[in-house]
Amino acid sequence: MTENAIEIAADSALLVIDVQKGFDDASFWGKRDNPDAEGNIAALMDAWQEAGRPVVLVRHASLRPGSVLAPDHPGHAFKDFVEDRRGQAALLVTKTVNSSFYGTPDLDAWLKASGVRRLVVTGIQTNMCVETTARMAGNLGYEVLVPLDATHTFDLAGPDGLSLTAAELAAATAVNLHGGGFARVVTTAEVLDAAATAHTP
Repeated sequence: MTENAIEIAADSALLVIDVQKGFDDASFWGKRDNPDAEGNIAALMDAWQEAGRPVVLVRHASLRPGSVLAPDHPGHAFKDFVEDRRGQAALLVTKTVNSSFYGTPDLDAWLKASGVRRLVVTGIQTNMCVETTARMAGNLGYEVLVPLDATHTFDLAGPDGLSLTAAELAAATAVNLHGGGFARVVTTAEVLDAAATAHTP
């Protein structure tokens, strides 16, 4: 294997983070990027399930009043393409914060008990829960791949009139994760190609 080759082990886990209907509410979130995200996530889920590799679903249960991701809101539900594939998931984690490692059940404990050391992290939002989870996974010693085109986010306003578009935020996440050594940022096609040629159970 060359230095730049992607390795997908038989037990590499696919994390699908917060792909919930509430994120379809443009009046709540604003403009998004990457309309191909859902299709790429679905392709990765299919590839993982066909090969018998573990898929972990993560769902956000917001504690903020009026949130479209609150457990009592219809937006809490997974998007249909995830729900359709939910039956084959190895684990469902529910969280109330950005990191998937602070949820129930304990993701880190489950991964360690399962012998998983490599993660492919996908989902919503790129610069929020995806980036936070990938950073923490890197800190915990996992080998992390982030196919950026299997994520998406929204325009965001910051302090003193500063704002960034969703595309700018995604680019910043790529630099933060890859340049900072937390994860390797790749494409869905690269991951699928590597998964197709890897040894599977």
